Amino acid sequence: MGKNQWVTKHTDGWAVKGEGNSRATAVTNTQKEAIKIAKDIAANQHSEVIVQGRDGKIRSKDSYGNDPNPPKDKEH
Repeated sequence: MGKNQWVTKHTDGWAVKGEGNSRATAVTNTQKEAIKIAKDIAANQHSEVIVQGRDGKIRSKDSYGNDPNPPKDKEH
């Protein structure tokens, strides 16, 4: 399983960061673009996407790997 991908607010827009990385993998103008990039990376690495809102609170999580406890929500 690869690194979880975080979508966070950045001074230049929105950043995609691998968990534990100090530098952003990508910086985009919109959160939607950043989420798309993070989902592609997470699907390739069988990891999770964690999206933070403007306030820094976790807005959503989505797993793209072998999740032993899949969620029962209907978000996606």
